Amino acid sequence: MKILLASNNLHKKQEFERLLSSHTIYLPSDLGITFDFEENEPSFTMNALGKAQSLRALVPNEYVILSDDSGLCVDALSGGPGVRTARYGMDVFGRMLQSEERNEFLLKNLSHLKTKEERKAYFVCALAVVFDPYRVFTISESVEGYIANQSSGVKGFGYDPVFVVSAIERTMAELSDEEKDQYSHRGRASRLLATLLGGMI
Repeated sequence: MKILLASNNLHKKQEFERLLSSHTIYLPSDLGITFDFEENEPSFTMNALGKAQSLRALVPNEYVILSDDSGLCVDALSGGPGVRTARYGMDVFGRMLQSEERNEFLLKNLSHLKTKEERKAYFVCALAVVFDPYRVFTISESVEGYIANQSSGVKGFGYDPVFVVSAIERTMAELSDEEKDQYSHRGRASRLLATLLGGMI
């Protein structure tokens, strides 16, 4: 199945290529399409659905549209950064931060909190799949953890170096690809997605 990812994020494409290895994953740029979507909805699912439906209108039905909106929710930040995960710190610095800068900003904001309980967090992955206007599906999964006291690990991207998966007491960035696919929010959601896609073939 040809799956067009409603994203310009090469890291996400690479993850989905592993997670959905029996399908072919494309980015809009692979098809010569310039795609941008303002993620201003109040929930991950609504953002994912909006992106998928927006891209669906631009391409033929031979492609299944897949959209992912994921984010980090920290209890001590009242669930933030949440849907503003990629824009965290922007209101303070006046610009989009690089991943390392966002992680440093997060660690600084939590520096007064010492225990795992105080630093509890979870990752959310919301997927939207649009086959056509009449077949639209959403999936949401999460993984529990907490924010580390410092960055650790060199794999992954985004907040992976500062998010410790409670089940195995290692950061996402310390996991092999296989381990990350097993434990991560995106891995869990993608297993449900693979079952859904299998039923559509």
